[in-house]
Amino acid sequence: MSQTAFKSDASAIDALAQSYYDLKKEISKIIVGQDDVVKGVIISLFSNGHSLLVGVPGLAKTLLVSTIAEVLDLEFKRIQFTPDLMPSDITGSEILDESRHFKFNRGPLFANIVLADEINRTPPKTQAALLEAMQERSVTVAGVKHTLPSPFFVLATQNPIEQEGTYPLPEAQLDRFMFNITLDYPSYQEEIDVVKGTTTIKNIELRHVLSGGQILQYQELIRKIPIADNVLEYAVSLATKTRPNTERATEIVNNYISWGAGPRASQYLVLGAKCHAAIRGKYSPDIEDVQAIAKYVLRHRIVRNYKAEAEGITEEKVIESLF
Repeated sequence: MSQTAFKSDASAIDALAQSYYDLKKEISKIIVGQDDVVKGVIISLFSNGHSLLVGVPGLAKTLLVSTIAEVLDLEFKRIQFTPDLMPSDITGSEILDESRHFKFNRGPLFANIVLADEINRTPPKTQAALLEAMQERSVTVAGVKHTLPSPFFVLATQNPIEQEGTYPLPEAQLDRFMFNITLDYPSYQEEIDVVKGTTTIKNIELRHVLSGGQILQYQELIRKIPIADNVLEYAVSLATKTRPNTERATEIVNNYISWGAGPRASQYLVLGAKCHAAIRGKYSPDIEDVQAIAKYVLRHRIVRNYKAEAEGITEEKVIESLF
């Protein structure tokens, strides 16, 4: 997988910003609108984090992920999560070959981009196997550790409406996802464009914009981007304010939140802000960059209490109040 030699980190950031522009342009050939969703997915990919996409059926979640995988020239696998899916169905298993020796048969997790469709449809045992692989970047079968390909990126989808017969992810497992990205209905004009484009014969050729090697370079670059102390302190302060009955908690948090974000939120706020700055051609993030990605990072890390649900106070309202 090809890598590019850059004269300096500044020229590498310029290249990253250009790559992001090229990616968006190529993805827009297939995906109409959803700019914020595309931006969130690409930021989490460049930051080496996983994302959870939440939206009702028919909003092109699967199409979006497969399009991104194709444009990035990465191996893509889709796993449809069902109530009877076993951990070995996704990680792989030992099989007896013709020579009567056990051989490891790789499961669909062995890909660069894995779409875990309707992750809340499968029992906790299989969810845990996926989340362990996300964290460790490897799977262990019959006592043998198998390293997953690099880059490795999981995009899980969840339907917020149908909750019958589902297994909601516990907070500790939700914390493994860098971003929680919500998809909304398209605007009237966007829906007209979608219907026009999908009800006729249309052959669209997508070109490969980035290789796996280049993505690994960008993931390393994001961590090297400098961040001012006041911006880093702002990010940490944002996460600590969400913890009720602590020194920094706000009145709204104390009233409406039963559990706040942990230290992983602070780390992802900083990494996400660095990447958000880089795709806009900036060499260091500012407070505006932290705020731009705060909802993605904090939305699934704060737990509302009954009072918040009764009064219609959403996670977004609480997060906005912290700004």
